[in-house]
Amino acid sequence: MKVNFGIIGFGFMGHIHEKTLASLDGANIVAVCDIDEVKMNDAITENVIKTTSFDELLKIDDINTVIISVSNHIHKEVVIKAAKAGKNIICEKPAAMNVKEYDEMIAVVKDAGVLFTVHQQRRYDVDFRTAKEVYDQETLGNVYTIQSKLYGINGNMHDWHVFKKYGGGMLYDWGVHLIDQMLYMVDSKIKTIYADLRNVINEEVDDYFKILLKFENGVTGEIELGTYFLADKPKWFERHWFIGGDKGTMYSDGFDPEGKIARTTRLLKNVPGKTTMTASGPTRSFGPPQEGVLLTEDLPKVNVAHIMFFENYLKALEGKEELIIKIPEVRRVLAVMEAVRESAASKKSVDFE
Repeated sequence: MKVNFGIIGFGFMGHIHEKTLASLDGANIVAVCDIDEVKMNDAITENVIKTTSFDELLKIDDINTVIISVSNHIHKEVVIKAAKAGKNIICEKPAAMNVKEYDEMIAVVKDAGVLFTVHQQRRYDVDFRTAKEVYDQETLGNVYTIQSKLYGINGNMHDWHVFKKYGGGMLYDWGVHLIDQMLYMVDSKIKTIYADLRNVINEEVDDYFKILLKFENGVTGEIELGTYFLADKPKWFERHWFIGGDKGTMYSDGFDPEGKIARTTRLLKNVPGKTTMTASGPTRSFGPPQEGVLLTEDLPKVNVAHIMFFENYLKALEGKEELIIKIPEVRRVLAVMEAVRESAASKKSVDFE
């Protein structure tokens, strides 16, 4: 089955989508669209139709699926028009600015009977799938904390992402992915959400957040992102995971994760009576481990790549698989984001599910 795609919004992500689809069997790019004609000059697809009007692109009968990669504030408008035109839809994240917008979009999508999903492709990140594999294996025992962190040094964002009216800011950008990963990993209701959301160096939009998710199953999920964390440590400006359980811990650094799983050969019911002298003074609980107590093992290997998102989409069109990114899951992420903003504004914990 050959699927004919149209790409609406041919900026950074539009170019990424074109390159990805060009390498995918079963995908054919018919047209690209952007209000800036210059952005379409370097399209790599031979004989691709170029237009500055997404209404014109939606009139092309050959197009089976549209990829919507415009700025966040017009996702709703374009999704609704695409659904009414009978096109299947892959929308960039966040699908909408809020839950209300999303519900209005989905009502039209369902009425039109078209396939709809959201490009939350970071479910296929190697670092995330490695952490999820450790969690799913239950080899750490009863997990009590999962920490997901992303730090950067550049501080500012790019293009329209620095403007509030366009749906800019890091919660709408990376926040969607980090929240989605945590919810996809931990299969449990969320009891409460507490969040800190800040504009550290950006005038209009958030560039730092910390989110604490208290799950019903006893796990506390901690998500932290900062775009202006200055340090000269290797791997500092990348991804970090830490999972703590009563039978071991796991840590990893980097998108291509480097880390270990650590366990003890025996569980100490009490610390030794002998103290250890450290730079901060004498200690027992936080001294170095006795020789032979700590054992480490390598992280599991996972085989994932972002192109699997599109492979899943093509199979879903043929009815061979379910979409990995489902409509209710996208809505739940948006609901968490709203609770994050509410908590940050009130400086109080918010009851969730």
